[in-house]
Amino acid sequence: MKKIIYTLLFTIIAGIATAQIKDPVSWTFEAKKKSADTYEVVLSATIQGKWHIYSQKTGKGGPIPTKVSFKANPLLSMSGEVKEIGKIEKVYDEIFQTDVLYLSNKVQYVQTVKLKGKAKTNITGTIDYMVCDDSQCLPPSKKTFDIKLL
Repeated sequence: MKKIIYTLLFTIIAGIATAQIKDPVSWTFEAKKKSADTYEVVLSATIQGKWHIYSQKTGKGGPIPTKVSFKANPLLSMSGEVKEIGKIEKVYDEIFQTDVLYLSNKVQYVQTVKLKGKAKTNITGTIDYMVCDDSQCLPPSKKTFDIKLL
């Protein structure tokens, strides 16, 4: 009876351990005040080990490029495009059989926003991305953010 219980317990523990989802990217979200009505919204990713995230500028026919989307807010206006800050590498990817652009270790996505009035508000949105290493890719991920502009 003990053998059955131990075998069952071991099987359950092994199942739980293998069912954990890998998440090699950790995110932080912040707003940096630049002037009375201007902020930089900074989405920062720290990427573990040999994993990498694909650039916003990765072409078609390859992996899913990173995309930052902001929910419409009548109190805010966007200034320019989302800047991608980090070391971009261009390589031929055997998995996708095309040249890809990716970033490793640390990357920031920065958007300048302007307040249209003197009200306190939040900026919300999502960042969609795909992460791979040299031998595998994880399913695309989506993170939501909600950042106070004070």
